[in-house]
Amino acid sequence: MAFVTTGGYPRTMRLPPATARRLVTSARILRLATLTPDGAPHQVPATFAAHGDTLVTAVDHKPKRHQRLRRLTNIAADPRVCVLVDHYDDDWTHLWWARGDGTARVLDDDARHAPVDRLLAKYPQYRNHPPEGPVIEITITHWTGWSYADLP
Repeated sequence: MAFVTTGGYPRTMRLPPATARRLVTSARILRLATLTPDGAPHQVPATFAAHGDTLVTAVDHKPKRHQRLRRLTNIAADPRVCVLVDHYDDDWTHLWWARGDGTARVLDDDARHAPVDRLLAKYPQYRNHPPEGPVIEITITHWTGWSYADLP
């Protein structure tokens, strides 16, 4: 990684794509950003499972006002999405964030079984009540990130 010194403190400017991918795919939760029809960002936290550069998330049983979720409407209108994970610590030398940019699509019923199985494997909370709502598949085409210091 390329280090830059600012005010006497070394920090990295950018994570290699493989490191950003590792940080995102190993996270327990991410933030999913979609675009509204008027171009405004819309961001929500989401559970997810990863398989290479493909991530899946599903509308699950957690309480929601309704099932016509804005993220689904946004993806139907514009499939471009961004996912973000980060780590905060009061010791700022431990800060990092990682992002994946790509496109999303809502899977049809025939294609949802393997993605839901990946969610069941990752989250024990789903084993007794698997997600029954729409499944979103995200194909990441660009990984990036930043960390204050070199990561293990």
